[in-house]
Amino acid sequence: MTPRLSEPLTATLGKRAAGPLEKMGLVTIDDLLRHYPRRYGEPGTLTDMDRLQLGEHVTVMARVASATVRPMRSRGGALLQATVTDGRHELALTFFAKRPGALRPHEDKLRPGRSGLFTGVVSEYRGTRQLTHPDYVLVGVDADDDESALSEASRPIPIYPATAAVPTWRIQRAVRTVLDPLTEDEVPDPVPDEVRSRLGLPTRLDALRAVHVPEAAQDWQAGRRRLRFEEAFVLQAALAQRRSAVAEQEATARPPRPDGEGGLLADFDAALPFTLTGGQRAVGDEIAGELARPRPMQRLLQGEVGSGKTVVALRAMLQVIDAGGQAALLAPTEVLAAQHARTLRAMLGPLAEGGLLGGAAHGTRVALLTGSLNAAARKEALLEAAGGEAGIVVGTHALLGDQVQFADLGLVVVDEQHRFGVEQRDALRAKARVAPHLLVMTATPIPRTVAMTVFGDLTTSTLTEIPAGRSGITSHVVPADNPRWMQRVWEKVREEVDAGRRAYVVCPRIHPDDDGDTSARRAGPGQDFDEVPEFLELTEPDGGGSDRAPLRAVLEVAEALRAEPRLAGVEVGVLHGQMAPADKESAMARFAAGQAPVLVSTTVVEVGVDVPEATVMVVFDADRFGISQLHQLRGRIGRGSDPGLCLLVSTARPGTPAAARVEALAATTDGFELATLDLELRSEGDVLGAAQSGRTSSLRLLRVVQDADLIDSARTEATGVVDADPGLGQHPVLAAAIAVQLDAEQEEFLERA
Repeated sequence: MTPRLSEPLTATLGKRAAGPLEKMGLVTIDDLLRHYPRRYGEPGTLTDMDRLQLGEHVTVMARVASATVRPMRSRGGALLQATVTDGRHELALTFFAKRPGALRPHEDKLRPGRSGLFTGVVSEYRGTRQLTHPDYVLVGVDADDDESALSEASRPIPIYPATAAVPTWRIQRAVRTVLDPLTEDEVPDPVPDEVRSRLGLPTRLDALRAVHVPEAAQDWQAGRRRLRFEEAFVLQAALAQRRSAVAEQEATARPPRPDGEGGLLADFDAALPFTLTGGQRAVGDEIAGELARPRPMQRLLQGEVGSGKTVVALRAMLQVIDAGGQAALLAPTEVLAAQHARTLRAMLGPLAEGGLLGGAAHGTRVALLTGSLNAAARKEALLEAAGGEAGIVVGTHALLGDQVQFADLGLVVVDEQHRFGVEQRDALRAKARVAPHLLVMTATPIPRTVAMTVFGDLTTSTLTEIPAGRSGITSHVVPADNPRWMQRVWEKVREEVDAGRRAYVVCPRIHPDDDGDTSARRAGPGQDFDEVPEFLELTEPDGGGSDRAPLRAVLEVAEALRAEPRLAGVEVGVLHGQMAPADKESAMARFAAGQAPVLVSTTVVEVGVDVPEATVMVVFDADRFGISQLHQLRGRIGRGSDPGLCLLVSTARPGTPAAARVEALAATTDGFELATLDLELRSEGDVLGAAQSGRTSSLRLLRVVQDADLIDSARTEATGVVDADPGLGQHPVLAAAIAVQLDAEQEEFLERA
């Protein structure tokens, strides 16, 4: 960024004008120029005022129908009452003053037939919606001369994200003040000249002018597309640099043993009680080939819930162990880490009992390392990892401690990577002598454009087949206010329990007296990650209004179910992230064994928990969860030979976005279809993690789903630039843009790899 663009607004606009903008986070000229219009008003096109909501701060384009000043009857002073219209509906404007003369300037400007932008908070008086003392600007009136008025009246009007203190036209004037004098030299372009020339793109300054001061609709449309390309290009250049850096690193090659020489992988394959799917074999071959190279593998393995990712990852681990190395599996919760360890030991059988009586002669061990281990178990796990006896070490963030050492760490497998930060990932990889191979697993279906954007420095493999023997899942939306349907829910749960099966009941919070949704809190360093929702926080109550019942809580629901006549004699367990680790483990074990066949839980069961006998899931307040999270939760059932039933208890009104989410989930089990819909319903900042970090996303205009062709083009161009100039020494403006737009904290979503 040049000194000009980094100048504080106080120097250009003055402290009085810049102060309110600073409260909006607009401190420099560059900040203000990146504060793009939210939409554009077209002269003659009026706002549909039937959609205005009470209490909403609005900016509407409307035509003046009338304006009169009169003295107030009940008390001293004067009142100006004006009416504006969209042609069908009306909105009142009300101004108060001590004397009529103070209101005459308003009356003179607000002449019938004139159009303008009016901003304020919608209130209601005697059944009529109104704006009290609104700010306004009239088209063709608030201009310096006739020529300016004529120009203003004929071109699109930028409408900015604004506040009560700073209406949109004040932002527009501030933008013009800083933008009009700028020269090309003062607005360097991160998109290189040769790329702009090849694609026929305008300069950055021309694009900013087209967006902020358009002469016609096609101007701002072209300008926004150019700026979206810039955002995609800078992001893809950063990812290309990461791919280039990894390609230069050295890793220890871990080739598979030749046929006939035996080894853990060959013995494991020979003992498998099922046949691998074609997808598992194809992805396994890709991974095997990359592990055999002296460059670190960087691969994302995504697949539908139940598609068999764990088997693929285990075969990769065994290949590394056969080649003399070790593998670490990092899981986000203690429940999931313990389950991974149990699952791997069960799948390996005697192969996981190396050096033990009855174990395979050339077997290995699976060590578990979590924060809740007692001193003796922790010491044993540390010794097995450091000495190499444990070829596989499974753990939570406890694996990242200084005391944890490996004999020869060759492969890092990260489950549900988006739950880990930069330092955690790097701390584990740093325990290897040279860069270890990396395999990232996610059960969250990721559309291609998001994979290019969020996981752009990884090679992606996808498992789409479901292993044979898995039954389907049926989903239904249950209205929470329909007593008969809710009775049937518990009757169905009882029927499944009587048949020897299990049922999950998921609630969005733990305590009934919480005024927030506990499960939506973000875990900090050293905390358990149990309550962190997957890829999406709990949503705003967009479908119910302020009169909705409080969110259901685990403890109150568990108490109610223990008193439910239809579940008489059925033990109801509880599981949530505030429980001690040993209590969590006990709750899961009792549920899996059928001792407590109904488990009331938060979203701690969302990822990876595998109880084949679980066939029913009841999700309370389902309309308050995101689609991806509901899909993950639903994946906990139907994992055995019995079909699954997911009952989505919803309070959303029909036709609302919240109702649309749960209805979409009930209509399909296609995770990729749901993920694409999920993204269409959310902002790009949420997609890229900005909502989770609490910061504004550096992507202001780019739309990850809709702009697939643009992202493709930007990826191709950025890869070419970085291949020719890896350090970007010949492209300092691009290098600076990467540093400024993707600072260390905003970069975290890139480091999910």
